[in-house]
Amino acid sequence: MVLTLYGYPYSTCTRRLVPIDMTKGEHKAAAFVAHQPFGQVPYIDDEGFELFESRAIARYVATKYAGQGTRVVPDPADVRATARFEQASSIELSDFDPYVSSLAWEKVFKKFSGLATDEKAVAAHLQTLSAKLDAYEVMLSKTKYLAGDEVTIADLFHLPGGAMLEPMGIDVLVSGSRPNLARWWKDISSRPSWQAVKDSA
Repeated sequence: MVLTLYGYPYSTCTRRLVPIDMTKGEHKAAAFVAHQPFGQVPYIDDEGFELFESRAIARYVATKYAGQGTRVVPDPADVRATARFEQASSIELSDFDPYVSSLAWEKVFKKFSGLATDEKAVAAHLQTLSAKLDAYEVMLSKTKYLAGDEVTIADLFHLPGGAMLEPMGIDVLVSGSRPNLARWWKDISSRPSWQAVKDSA
């Protein structure tokens, strides 16, 4: 099996990959757009099966290789576990990623473009993220992970963005103010699979 991941090394959605240099516009070139019509990273080519969007790719790989290692997607026959997994995935997509990505844009990526950080925007994003994380604390007081007591990729989807927070000076995932959140974050961010790739982010 040859599964090839195409992406930008600095993208939080991309890990081991065929590098695409976005600074040179390679992601907008006709050859790339022929595979990823939005001109974004990442996309995969699995022996001719092409797929884009990082969460879709993660679900595909986790489902295809469910028998190898820890199962991180529920058995589709378990309707309730699947529903909880979809709920947790939606929470990450709607209630975590937009605010973490906005903070990263303001505090990290704007600098690459020579732009100034908007501190008012940072404060607003951080305030909203903090309120969302209060809800995480409630959920994680009832279960070990977001979808229940087994880790899923819904939890792992938080790793690329969440790992950027502390280097930006934002300790919302590790401070003692939300002990269940801190416990969960320590658990998922200490996983050997994450430790093996986190520094290439």
